[in-house]
Order: sequence, then C-alpha cells, then structure tokens
Amino acid sequence: MNLPDNLLPSLWLWIGHALYLPILIYALLRAPWTRLRETETLHVFLGTCVGLMVLWTLRAGIAPGLNIHLLGTTLLTLMFGWELAVVGIGLVLTAVTLAGMSGVETFSLNALIMGVVPALVGRTEYFLVWRRLPHNLFVYIFVSGFFGAALAIVAVAVTSTALFLASGVYTWDQLAAGYIPYALLLAFPEAFVTGTCISYMVVYRPAWVGSYREETYLGR
Repeated sequence: MNLPDNLLPSLWLWIGHALYLPILIYALLRAPWTRLRETETLHVFLGTCVGLMVLWTLRAGIAPGLNIHLLGTTLLTLMFGWELAVVGIGLVLTAVTLAGMSGVETFSLNALIMGVVPALVGRTEYFLVWRRLPHNLFVYIFVSGFFGAALAIVAVAVTSTALFLASGVYTWDQLAAGYIPYALLLAFPEAFVTGTCISYMVVYRPAWVGSYREETYLGR
C-alpha cells in the first residue's frame, strides 16, 4: 500500500509525521550500526534494500491507496533488527517516492504502515516465539519466518483499513470488495518469499541473519 498525496485530510498527514519522526529518531539512535561496519554486512543490507526497491515497484491496485505489493519488512527485521529495518524501509520508500510511485506528503504514514508496524509485529512475534517455543531450527524458519511475515501483512491490512475508515476516505463496503481480501491474500506470497530467503540464509549464510544463532538452534 502506497498512499498518494491528496487522498487523506491534512490532519492525518500531521498525525503521521508526529508519530513517525520520534520512532525514526529512536531507531537511528538505537540501531546496531556496529554490524554495518563489516563490509560484507553493509553490502548485504544495502543489497537487500535495493532488492526491496525493485519488489515494491511490482504492485497491483484498483483505486488510489488501495494497492498491494510484497513488503519484505519481516525479512529485514530478522536479518538486522527492527531498528535497522525501519531505517531500511525508509530508504526503500524514499527511492519509491522519488520515482513518483508514492506520495511525498504521505511519506510518514506510508513509512509507519509499511515499515514500523510490520517491523514491530515481527520483533514482538520473534521474542514471543523465543520465550514460548523450543529453540529449534524448524520453529525459527516456519514460525518466525513464514508465519511472522504473514502476520505482518495482516497487521498492515488491519492498520490501513482502520486508517481508511477513520479518515472517511473509503467505506467498509468499498474496502471489503476491493482491498481487504486481496491484502490478506498477500500474506501467503509474503510468507513464502520471506521463509524461503530465511531458509536459504540460515543454511548457507547464517552470518547474514542477525536473529539466528547456530549454537542456539543447532546446539553447536
């Protein structure tokens, strides 16, 4: 979902700025920048962001704001933590905005919905899994990877639907007919792409996944 300009009342734009700015500042201050001092890790981070920029250009929709595309936010969160995920999605959104595919005035709302919300959902789901379920490789891949990504898409759909209804831009009937079913269907491909990438990396490039530890999940 990429909100264009001139869709929402200005009040909601200011609310978006007021919410996003302190979260972004917090993420910038608390992000594990030391991880990016390693050349390989920095290249992986930037390469992932570039890949997501391309992915975000592949979208479908029937009305302004009612478009869907894969996010990759959960993937970034598992790889680099939620703070760097918020920063990374900000970079991706900046590129998409400069390309004219997203609104300038709605930048903060887009960043909140497509970056902050799924990143925090992914972080919370990961820690709940860590505390409640066995530290098993398959639990990590399928629950944190596949299910976590699907849950993030559901959270994005719920948040964006609530925004449209609260702002009065679209009615429930319009959303139920032309947005909600398709947004929820996106949960499966998002889960598949995220889970597949995580599966590959924990096997061949475990150092790329910051939330994964071989000694914990494989008993090494």
